[in-house]
Amino acid sequence: MQTTGIINDISIDFDTRKPKISIVLDTNEISVVEQLKNENKLNIELKKWYKKRSLDANSYCWVLCDLIAKKLTTNDAVITKEDIYKDAISNIGTFQAMIIEEKAFEDFKRIWQNQGLGFLVREISRKDKCVKVQAYYGSSTYNTKEMSLLIELLIQECKQLEIETKTPAEIKSLLDSWSGTNRWTKLPFLLLLLVPRALNKEAIWNRYYKKKKDVIYVGYIVR
Repeated sequence: MQTTGIINDISIDFDTRKPKISIVLDTNEISVVEQLKNENKLNIELKKWYKKRSLDANSYCWVLCDLIAKKLTTNDAVITKEDIYKDAISNIGTFQAMIIEEKAFEDFKRIWQNQGLGFLVREISRKDKCVKVQAYYGSSTYNTKEMSLLIELLIQECKQLEIETKTPAEIKSLLDSWSGTNRWTKLPFLLLLLVPRALNKEAIWNRYYKKKKDVIYVGYIVR
C-alpha cells in the first residue's frame, strides 16, 4: 500500500537500540495494515510530502504533444514535443497582425519570442521599409474556446496515430477549470520599447489600424 501520514513519535528500542517510529496514516484501510503486520520484513520508504501540481488544460496539451512526438519519432527522424506544439500553435491561428518598421523588426521578434515557446513570429511580406507579420500567442494566454480548439486538434492527431487520450468528460473538466493568462499583461515591456512613431501617428493610424482593425503598427519611439 502507499499513503501519506505523519510521524507521531520516535524512540529507541531498549533491546536492539534501533529507532522505533510511530506513524499516523492518512487512511482508514486498517485491514491492509493488519495483513502486513505479520510479515517478517517490509520495504519502508519515508520522504517529505509535496503537494502534486494538478494537471490543467495547458499541461495536458503538452502531454499530448509528447505522446505524438514519441509516436512519430523514427531512427531517421527525431520529432520533439516542441515541434508538435509549435505546429499546433500555427494551425490554431491565434495571432496578432502587426506592421513592424524594418529597423525595429529584429528587436520586436526577439522580445516577442522570449515570452515563451508558443510566441511565434511569422513574416508575411515587406513593403515601404515595413514588415507585415503574424505574432502568435502561446497557449498559456488562450481562453477556453482557443484552448478547446488546440486540444481537439491534438486529440484528432492522437486518434490517427492510435494514441489513447482522456475521455470527453475528463477533457471538459480540464477546460471548465481553465483560465489562461491575460495576454495583454504579457506586453507592457514590449509596448514601452516599441510604440507608434509620434511624428506621423495619425497617418499611421489611418493607414494601418482603421482599415485593418486587427493590425497594430510598431516602430521605435522618436525622441
